[in-house]
Amino acid sequence: MLRRPLLLALVAGLVSPDGFAPLNLWPLLLASLALLLALVHRAPNLKRAMLIGWVFGVAHFTVGNNWIQHAFDFQDKMPPVLGYFAVVLLSLYLAIYPALAAGLAWKLGRHADETRPGPVYVLAFAAAWIVTEWLRAGLFTGYPWNPLAAAWLPVPVVPHAAALVGTYALSGLTVLFSGALLLAFHRRWVPAAATAVVLPLLGLIGTVSSTEIVNTRPNDTPPPGAPQVVVVQPNIGQEGVSDPDYPERVFSTLLRLTGQPGDAPRLIVWPEGMVNYYIEPGYPADWYWQGTSEMVRRRIAAQLGPNDAALVSGNALFFAEDGYHASGAANSVFVVRSDGKLHGRYDKAHLVPYGEYLPMRGLLEPLGLARLVMGEIDFLPGPGPETLDVPGFGDIGAQVCYEIIFSGQVVDPENRPDVIFNPSNDAWFGSWGPPQHLAQARLRAIEEGLPILRATPTGISAVIDANGAVRVAIPQGEPGTIVTDMPAPHAPTLFSRLGNVMAFLIAALMAATAIAMRRLGR
Repeated sequence: MLRRPLLLALVAGLVSPDGFAPLNLWPLLLASLALLLALVHRAPNLKRAMLIGWVFGVAHFTVGNNWIQHAFDFQDKMPPVLGYFAVVLLSLYLAIYPALAAGLAWKLGRHADETRPGPVYVLAFAAAWIVTEWLRAGLFTGYPWNPLAAAWLPVPVVPHAAALVGTYALSGLTVLFSGALLLAFHRRWVPAAATAVVLPLLGLIGTVSSTEIVNTRPNDTPPPGAPQVVVVQPNIGQEGVSDPDYPERVFSTLLRLTGQPGDAPRLIVWPEGMVNYYIEPGYPADWYWQGTSEMVRRRIAAQLGPNDAALVSGNALFFAEDGYHASGAANSVFVVRSDGKLHGRYDKAHLVPYGEYLPMRGLLEPLGLARLVMGEIDFLPGPGPETLDVPGFGDIGAQVCYEIIFSGQVVDPENRPDVIFNPSNDAWFGSWGPPQHLAQARLRAIEEGLPILRATPTGISAVIDANGAVRVAIPQGEPGTIVTDMPAPHAPTLFSRLGNVMAFLIAALMAATAIAMRRLGR
């Protein structure tokens, strides 16, 4: 007997995030989801079913997003204790989505006369989870952190289902697999086996379909003089950011860790927000408080060989009509070459609400909530995913920090890149945030069939191949430099061609199968 269902839902929610990085105890997530399905199935009415899903969600998201509190430790305008309230308040909202999934599953998949969960109910729950996780990723600018699919990354084969169906559908298949465990618990062996086999089968197909490599064969040894990737991690966090020597200390460390050029051309990638000088020309003279933009670019160029390129993440400002006062900022990636000139720029498009801009500023600023935003002005979004042409290194896509977590939104479909550069600043996010962020970047690599270069100030910086495997990484809390050959991309995956249409196709297939089985049962 499952007595005290709300308490059990709370416990299941508290345990389930252990399935994600950094703990990677994925069987606990599967067991927690199976318990959630059982509790919702036994709910006496729709309201109770949704309440069980909501309690699970509050606990699940509170533990999984605990790293957000750490960001308040570096916010001088707000006391750090408010970070704990921020995590809970966010979770109260995010829990609406598992509540909706639970309600839909109870309403559409549960037979009034069924005492044990059946395959119809499990299929309905899995389909509902796909839709609600997709909604969580899109509504109110979206927050798709820690999709269920991310828990599979330590497991062989299974994560490669994302190359076919994408992250949100893989999350629904995770619910389906947990439902198979529940069916097996009730000794419904045939539907349990039929349900459980779907996920590993799709993973196997995804693994086989992702073996085609663009431009090179997978076992080729790079020829002498082949382009190299240089990933720099200075291990300088937010501490001391207001010190007068902070900009120069960071900049000098980046230059030193970049190293000297050799025979092979190098693509050098630096973390987000580490260049605290203006890189673009055109600002008023008194804005250049420690050297002009030309001087900054010359210092970068002096560290580069004739065939090298540096991708640098920095901040560029826009101006008001008077040409002097800033009206907004862009979180940008610049391409600097050995001639000391700019050869490309990307502006971050998917900004973090309350971190990079204040929503409804006219309403919220008088309430004092502008203190949540780091500066006096808002960041302004760029047009969306773009591909930068970097001669000698191919086409490079850029996704700054948080943008990499949005499935199906990281690549310009009209100009597919060869690699994605993901500069980030994870120094804000304690010990849980960085490995979770890395895991979601790995999912993007699998989905798109593209390698990803991650550069962060304090870790985890990494080179991820097109299979989603971490080729080499610098751990948290250590300075270092990665020097390796440029990973090769795969041919476009099924998901990269169709995007999140696949999520709706899988959800529709699950729902149609459930309806057909229910009618046959009658």
